[in-house]
Amino acid sequence: MGFSKTGFPGLAMVNVLIMAEIFGAKISVGIIVPMLIACDLTVYPMFRRYSSWKEVLSLLPSIFVGLISGYFLLDHIDELTARKGIGVIILLMLMLQLSRIRLGNALSKMTHSASFQWASGLLIGNSTIMANAAGPVFSIYALVEKMTKETFLGVGARCFLLINIIKLPMIANLGLITKNSLKINLVVLPCLIAGIFIGRKLIQIIPQRGFEILLYSFSAIAGIRLFFF
Repeated sequence: MGFSKTGFPGLAMVNVLIMAEIFGAKISVGIIVPMLIACDLTVYPMFRRYSSWKEVLSLLPSIFVGLISGYFLLDHIDELTARKGIGVIILLMLMLQLSRIRLGNALSKMTHSASFQWASGLLIGNSTIMANAAGPVFSIYALVEKMTKETFLGVGARCFLLINIIKLPMIANLGLITKNSLKINLVVLPCLIAGIFIGRKLIQIIPQRGFEILLYSFSAIAGIRLFFF
């Protein structure tokens, strides 16, 4: 899962959780990925001016490693383990960011280090292929990097467009994309596109501080829901 396709960070994560409840965590991955690609192709032109590919390239090597490891894990672990593992990842990253804010410079060097960037990329790649749950991980990474809401949307659009296109054949090879899942995509797609344009208007009136609060809140909800329920 990537950044919020409706313009609200974390709202896409709520959609992922709903789909996982209805269809199961693994099956929902195959249903959601084609919809994410359609949304990415719509969102990217809207926010491309707020970032560049240079801001994405540094994350890509570690994301690719995460995608490959997640691909093999997805075929060997059960749904409950996948959900709990990703929930732990989200909550740990959230706690790290909140600790960084509270402790100030004591953690700032660690969170801006190359090792933190690599860890973030690995977790983004791993969680996106296992449960479409990379949105909260990317949200915490964006908060650590102090991205504005426009930069967050611009970088997210580029990053997840590329990730989801690469992820598509991997998910298809696992047999998670079927005729029935594609039929569901066609039914839901008009609502997703409408949500994108509504969200684009709403995001313009949300202040930066409110935007950050949304990131924290939805990330916490997603992590708790995946791990405990």
